[in-house]
Amino acid sequence: MISNLSHIDPLASIGDGVHIDPFTMIHEDVIIGEGTWIGSNVTIYPGARIGKNCKIFPGAVISAIPQDLKFQGESTTVEIGDHTTIRECVTISRGTIEKRTTKVGSNCLLMAYVHIAHDCIVGNNVIIANSVQVAGHVTIDDWAIVGGSSAIHQFVKVGMHSMISGGSLVRKDVPPFTKAAREPLSYAGVNSLGLRRRGFSSESISHIQEVYRYLFLNSLNNSRALEEIEINLPATKERDEIINFIRSSERGVMKGYIS
Repeated sequence: MISNLSHIDPLASIGDGVHIDPFTMIHEDVIIGEGTWIGSNVTIYPGARIGKNCKIFPGAVISAIPQDLKFQGESTTVEIGDHTTIRECVTISRGTIEKRTTKVGSNCLLMAYVHIAHDCIVGNNVIIANSVQVAGHVTIDDWAIVGGSSAIHQFVKVGMHSMISGGSLVRKDVPPFTKAAREPLSYAGVNSLGLRRRGFSSESISHIQEVYRYLFLNSLNNSRALEEIEINLPATKERDEIINFIRSSERGVMKGYIS
Protein backbone atom coordinates (compact mmCIF):
# COMPACT_ATOMS: atom_id res chain seq x y z
CA MET A 1 0.00 0.00 0.00
CA ILE A 2 1.27 3.45 -0.94
CA SER A 3 -0.40 6.38 0.79
CA ASN A 4 -1.88 9.14 -1.33
CA LEU A 5 -0.42 11.58 1.21
CA SER A 6 3.13 10.70 0.21
CA HIS A 7 4.95 12.25 -2.74
CA ILE A 8 6.70 9.85 -5.11
CA ASP A 9 8.49 11.25 -8.12
CA PRO A 10 7.37 9.56 -11.35
CA LEU A 11 11.00 8.80 -12.18
CA ALA A 12 11.43 6.71 -9.01
CA SER A 13 11.30 2.92 -9.41
CA ILE A 14 9.17 1.23 -6.73
CA GLY A 15 9.11 -2.58 -6.52
CA ASP A 16 6.10 -4.81 -6.00
CA GLY A 17 4.59 -4.95 -2.53
CA VAL A 18 6.31 -1.80 -1.24
CA HIS A 19 4.46 -0.11 1.64
CA ILE A 20 4.82 3.68 2.04
CA ASP A 21 3.14 5.57 4.89
CA PRO A 22 1.87 9.18 4.69
CA PHE A 23 4.08 12.27 4.41
CA THR A 24 7.08 10.46 2.95
CA MET A 25 9.01 12.08 0.07
CA ILE A 26 10.74 9.94 -2.56
CA HIS A 27 12.71 11.86 -5.19
CA GLU A 28 13.73 10.97 -8.74
CA ASP A 29 16.49 8.44 -9.49
CA VAL A 30 15.51 6.23 -6.55
CA ILE A 31 15.14 2.45 -6.73
CA ILE A 32 13.30 0.58 -3.97
CA GLY A 33 13.18 -3.22 -3.97
CA GLU A 34 10.07 -5.31 -3.56
CA GLY A 35 8.52 -5.86 -0.16
CA THR A 36 10.22 -2.91 1.52
CA TRP A 37 8.29 -1.05 4.25
CA ILE A 38 8.75 2.71 4.62
CA GLY A 39 7.25 4.64 7.52
CA SER A 40 5.96 8.20 7.63
CA ASN A 41 8.09 11.34 7.26
CA VAL A 42 10.94 9.54 5.52
CA THR A 43 12.93 11.43 2.89
CA ILE A 44 14.76 9.52 0.17
CA TYR A 45 16.87 11.67 -2.13
CA PRO A 46 18.21 10.94 -5.64
CA GLY A 47 20.78 8.18 -5.90
CA ALA A 48 19.25 5.82 -3.35
CA ARG A 49 19.34 2.13 -4.25
CA ILE A 50 17.40 0.21 -1.59
CA GLY A 51 17.09 -3.58 -1.58
CA LYS A 52 14.26 -5.98 -0.97
CA ASN A 53 12.31 -6.40 2.27
CA CYS A 54 13.98 -3.51 4.09
CA LYS A 55 12.30 -1.56 6.90
CA ILE A 56 12.79 2.19 7.09
CA PHE A 57 11.29 3.91 10.14
CA PRO A 58 9.92 7.47 10.49
CA GLY A 59 12.26 10.41 10.18
CA ALA A 60 15.04 8.62 8.29
CA VAL A 61 16.88 10.60 5.59
CA ILE A 62 18.65 8.55 2.93
CA SER A 63 20.99 9.73 0.15
CA ALA A 64 21.13 13.40 1.09
CA ILE A 65 24.16 15.21 -0.31
CA PRO A 66 27.28 14.67 1.81
CA GLN A 67 28.35 17.08 4.51
CA ASP A 68 31.64 17.59 2.71
CA LEU A 69 32.72 21.02 1.46
CA LYS A 70 34.61 19.35 -1.43
CA PHE A 71 31.37 17.95 -2.85
CA GLN A 72 30.59 19.60 -6.20
CA GLY A 73 27.23 18.04 -7.02
CA GLU A 74 28.61 14.95 -8.76
CA SER A 75 26.26 12.04 -9.41
CA THR A 76 26.70 9.51 -6.60
CA THR A 77 24.64 6.90 -4.76
CA VAL A 78 23.69 5.19 -1.52
CA GLU A 79 23.33 1.41 -1.83
CA ILE A 80 21.45 -0.57 0.83
CA GLY A 81 21.21 -4.36 0.72
CA ASP A 82 18.25 -6.65 1.35
CA HIS A 83 16.53 -7.21 4.72
CA THR A 84 18.20 -4.23 6.38
CA THR A 85 16.38 -2.27 9.09
CA ILE A 86 16.90 1.48 9.40
CA ARG A 87 15.34 2.91 12.55
CA GLU A 88 14.04 6.36 13.44
CA CYS A 89 15.97 9.45 12.30
CA VAL A 90 18.91 7.57 10.78
CA THR A 91 20.82 9.64 8.20
CA ILE A 92 22.90 8.12 5.39
CA SER A 93 24.79 10.48 3.06
CA ARG A 94 25.57 9.58 -0.51
CA GLY A 95 29.11 9.27 -1.79
CA THR A 96 31.52 11.81 -3.22
CA ILE A 97 33.73 11.69 -6.28
CA GLU A 98 36.26 9.51 -4.39
CA LYS A 99 34.17 6.32 -4.16
CA ARG A 100 30.96 7.47 -5.83
CA THR A 101 28.86 5.56 -3.31
CA THR A 102 28.05 4.88 0.31
CA LYS A 103 27.14 1.24 0.98
CA VAL A 104 25.22 -0.55 3.72
CA GLY A 105 24.99 -4.33 3.32
CA SER A 106 22.22 -6.86 3.82
CA ASN A 107 20.68 -7.98 7.13
CA CYS A 108 22.00 -4.93 8.98
CA LEU A 109 20.38 -3.07 11.86
CA LEU A 110 20.98 0.67 12.15
CA MET A 111 19.31 1.85 15.36
CA ALA A 112 17.79 5.29 15.96
CA TYR A 113 19.82 8.45 15.27
CA VAL A 114 22.76 6.66 13.60
CA HIS A 115 24.64 8.77 11.06
CA ILE A 116 26.56 7.13 8.20
CA ALA A 117 28.66 9.70 6.33
CA HIS A 118 29.78 9.79 2.71
CA ASP A 119 31.85 7.02 1.13
CA CYS A 120 31.43 4.60 4.05
CA ILE A 121 31.28 0.86 3.38
CA VAL A 122 29.25 -1.15 5.90
CA GLY A 123 29.24 -4.93 5.42
CA ASN A 124 26.54 -7.54 5.97
CA ASN A 125 24.96 -8.48 9.31
CA VAL A 126 26.33 -5.36 11.02
CA ILE A 127 24.61 -3.89 14.09
CA ILE A 128 25.13 -0.18 14.82
CA ALA A 129 23.42 0.89 18.04
CA ASN A 130 21.65 4.15 18.88
CA SER A 131 23.30 7.52 18.16
CA VAL A 132 26.54 6.15 16.69
CA GLN A 133 28.22 8.75 14.48
CA VAL A 134 30.29 7.36 11.61
CA ALA A 135 32.52 9.85 9.77
CA GLY A 136 33.39 9.69 6.08
CA HIS A 137 35.37 6.93 4.38
CA VAL A 138 34.93 4.45 7.26
CA THR A 139 34.79 0.71 6.57
CA ILE A 140 32.87 -1.61 8.92
CA ASP A 141 33.26 -5.28 8.00
CA ASP A 142 30.71 -8.11 8.23
CA TRP A 143 29.19 -9.05 11.60
CA ALA A 144 30.72 -6.12 13.50
CA ILE A 145 28.76 -4.56 16.39
CA VAL A 146 29.20 -0.91 17.40
CA GLY A 147 27.85 0.11 20.83
CA GLY A 148 25.57 3.11 21.29
CA SER A 149 26.80 6.72 21.30
CA SER A 150 30.18 5.78 19.84
CA ALA A 151 31.97 8.06 17.38
CA ILE A 152 34.16 6.67 14.60
CA HIS A 153 36.86 8.89 13.07
CA GLN A 154 37.14 9.24 9.29
CA PHE A 155 39.08 6.56 7.39
CA VAL A 156 38.96 4.12 10.32
CA LYS A 157 38.42 0.43 9.56
CA VAL A 158 36.48 -1.88 11.89
CA GLY A 159 37.26 -5.56 11.36
CA MET A 160 34.81 -8.42 10.94
CA HIS A 161 33.20 -10.02 14.01
CA SER A 162 34.52 -7.26 16.27
CA MET A 163 32.56 -5.56 19.05
CA ILE A 164 33.03 -1.96 20.18
CA SER A 165 31.69 -0.96 23.59
CA GLY A 166 29.16 1.85 23.95
CA GLY A 167 30.40 5.41 24.21
CA SER A 168 33.73 4.67 22.54
CA LEU A 169 35.85 7.16 20.62
CA VAL A 170 37.26 5.13 17.75
CA ARG A 171 40.35 6.89 16.40
CA LYS A 172 42.32 3.82 15.28
CA ASP A 173 41.48 0.64 13.39
CA VAL A 174 39.80 -2.17 15.32
CA PRO A 175 41.14 -5.59 14.24
CA PRO A 176 38.81 -8.50 13.43
CA PHE A 177 37.41 -10.85 16.09
CA THR A 178 38.24 -8.48 18.96
CA LYS A 179 36.43 -6.57 21.69
CA ALA A 180 37.35 -2.90 22.01
CA ALA A 181 36.76 -0.83 25.15
CA ARG A 182 38.22 1.76 27.55
CA GLU A 183 39.57 5.24 26.82
CA PRO A 184 41.76 5.45 24.86
CA LEU A 185 40.21 2.57 22.97
CA SER A 186 42.12 -0.65 23.68
CA TYR A 187 42.08 -4.37 23.09
CA ALA A 188 39.72 -6.01 25.60
CA GLY A 189 40.01 -9.63 24.48
CA VAL A 190 38.63 -11.76 21.68
CA ASN A 191 34.89 -11.56 20.97
CA SER A 192 34.48 -15.19 22.04
CA LEU A 193 30.77 -15.09 22.79
CA GLY A 194 29.93 -13.52 19.46
CA LEU A 195 32.12 -16.02 17.61
CA ARG A 196 30.46 -18.98 19.35
CA ARG A 197 27.03 -17.65 18.41
CA ARG A 198 28.15 -17.56 14.79
CA GLY A 199 29.39 -21.14 14.78
CA PHE A 200 33.13 -20.76 15.35
CA SER A 201 34.63 -23.84 16.98
CA SER A 202 36.46 -23.71 20.31
CA GLU A 203 39.63 -24.63 18.44
CA SER A 204 39.25 -21.66 16.06
CA ILE A 205 38.59 -19.27 18.93
CA SER A 206 41.63 -20.53 20.84
CA HIS A 207 43.75 -20.06 17.73
CA ILE A 208 42.52 -16.46 17.35
CA GLN A 209 43.32 -15.81 21.02
CA GLU A 210 46.84 -17.12 20.48
CA VAL A 211 47.34 -14.77 17.54
CA TYR A 212 46.35 -11.81 19.69
CA ARG A 213 48.64 -12.88 22.50
CA TYR A 214 51.53 -12.22 20.14
CA LEU A 215 50.08 -8.91 19.00
CA PHE A 216 48.89 -7.39 22.25
CA LEU A 217 50.24 -9.32 25.24
CA ASN A 218 53.88 -10.16 24.41
CA SER A 219 55.41 -6.66 24.35
CA LEU A 220 56.34 -6.99 20.67
CA ASN A 221 55.90 -4.28 18.06
CA ASN A 222 53.44 -5.14 15.31
CA SER A 223 56.04 -6.02 12.68
CA ARG A 224 57.88 -8.41 14.99
CA ALA A 225 54.62 -9.90 16.30
CA LEU A 226 53.43 -10.65 12.77
CA GLU A 227 56.72 -12.34 11.95
CA GLU A 228 56.44 -14.52 15.06
CA ILE A 229 52.82 -15.39 14.23
CA GLU A 230 53.73 -16.52 10.72
CA ILE A 231 56.65 -18.60 12.02
CA ASN A 232 54.98 -20.20 15.04
CA LEU A 233 51.25 -20.47 14.28
CA PRO A 234 49.64 -22.58 11.54
CA ALA A 235 48.00 -20.76 8.68
CA THR A 236 44.21 -20.48 8.96
CA LYS A 237 41.65 -18.19 7.37
CA GLU A 238 41.29 -16.30 10.65
CA ARG A 239 45.05 -15.94 11.21
CA ASP A 240 45.57 -14.60 7.71
CA GLU A 241 42.60 -12.21 8.04
CA ILE A 242 44.22 -10.70 11.14
CA ILE A 243 47.68 -10.48 9.55
CA ASN A 244 46.34 -8.83 6.38
CA PHE A 245 44.24 -6.39 8.42
CA ILE A 246 47.19 -5.27 10.56
CA ARG A 247 49.55 -4.94 7.59
CA SER A 248 47.07 -2.94 5.51
CA SER A 249 46.09 -0.57 8.33
CA GLU A 250 46.70 3.05 7.35
CA ARG A 251 45.65 4.70 10.61
CA GLY A 252 47.28 2.12 12.88
CA VAL A 253 45.41 -0.24 15.18
CA MET A 254 44.03 0.41 18.65
CA LYS A 255 46.24 0.01 21.68
CA GLY A 256 47.07 -3.30 23.33
CA TYR A 257 45.73 -4.49 26.65
CA ILE A 258 45.67 -1.96 29.49
CA SER A 259 45.07 -3.44 32.95
